[in-house]
Amino acid sequence: MEILPNSLATSTNGAIASSTRLAEDFNTFLKLLTTQLQQQDPLDPLDSNQFTEQLVQFTSVEQQIQQNKNLENLVSLLTAQRDSNAVAFLGKEVMVESGTALHDGTGARWLYELKANAASTKLTITTESGTKVLETDGQTGIGLHPFAWDGKDQFGNPLPAGTYVLKVEAASANGSAVASTVFQREVVREIERSGGEQNLVIGGLLFPTSAVVAVREPTNAP
Repeated sequence: MEILPNSLATSTNGAIASSTRLAEDFNTFLKLLTTQLQQQDPLDPLDSNQFTEQLVQFTSVEQQIQQNKNLENLVSLLTAQRDSNAVAFLGKEVMVESGTALHDGTGARWLYELKANAASTKLTITTESGTKVLETDGQTGIGLHPFAWDGKDQFGNPLPAGTYVLKVEAASANGSAVASTVFQREVVREIERSGGEQNLVIGGLLFPTSAVVAVREPTNAP
């Protein structure tokens, strides 16, 4: 999937501005050249070498204008393709790598993957600022595991709606760390444009299409 980089999107405005300046310079140059030819002394005409150099400059400016137009067209095509790619995710169940989830008042859900079997796994939920609100044991087997949180802290007190983060720490029998990754997986129901880019709304949060690591048809399977 091709995603339009921010640098390329930024260059669009630069290309348009540059094209405008070149067009103005082109018109000015053309007027000056025409005036020069009209007012030259018939007894002392413009030197052929000098005239050739001016024609070369004239052609160079014209080519730069055309190149900028081609760049603008290319960026427009890439933008349209990117938007089309984002729309293709609607109704699909996608997975993105993210430990951040939105607690909407009823809790939040994550998936976490262990790269190997572990002897112990600790799951910690924190606020965005890093304050720990819950710590519990997790699954120890290799592979993907769902984790549903009811939105309550360590003492059973309901927590306010907002953004929370799941952290996974797994260790083997000899105490060495077991690699893990946390994901969000939801059916895409909405696409929202932000910062000039189409973003998928997943679990109430915005993710660029480049963040998607897996796509499948909607299912109730974990």
